Amino acid sequence: MDDLTDRTLDAVGPRLKRLRQRRDITLNDLAEETGISISTLSRLEAGLRRPTLEQLLPLARVYGVTLDELVDAPPTGDPRINMRPLPSRDGSVIVPLSRRPGGIQAYKFILPAGRDDAEPALRTHEGYDWAFVLNGRLRLVLGERDLILEPGEAAEFDTRTPHWFGATSAGPVEFLSLVGKQGERAHVRTAVDRHGSG
Repeated sequence: MDDLTDRTLDAVGPRLKRLRQRRDITLNDLAEETGISISTLSRLEAGLRRPTLEQLLPLARVYGVTLDELVDAPPTGDPRINMRPLPSRDGSVIVPLSRRPGGIQAYKFILPAGRDDAEPALRTHEGYDWAFVLNGRLRLVLGERDLILEPGEAAEFDTRTPHWFGATSAGPVEFLSLVGKQGERAHVRTAVDRHGSG
């Protein structure tokens, strides 16, 4: 192997660890989702083991990134964004719409029909959020307020206010969301795990 390949592979471990921590996933959760043992994942993150393609493919799928992004391959100059949906256990779909590291990130959320009597799990975190409803009805609980946003309506708020997003019983909802780094960690992880978003 040449020096560039060695340096690229040596940098994968710390990148894997940052991706996992940014998404607030434990090694145990990651092992369950990828089928890779906890000890192997730990050695990969510590740089004590070089990743194989068979290991990188499921990791890229779980993190919702391309192999190029996972190994930090040189940019190809192609401006197109890989809009691969992030996995979900509850039927919701999250599609990354931007790929610039750091700063504001754009996502499309598609949440399955909810229950109108659902008790929302309100969350708080640093940052601001902006949501724009494309289709369906979005229930937004913001502090003491319980709002229904229709297609074409948008909401913007300080995420230190307790909040929650979800679909109504009327059917699924599709909405765009712009979030900062703190919001990405809270919203994407929460929506991947359960109905609604923090």
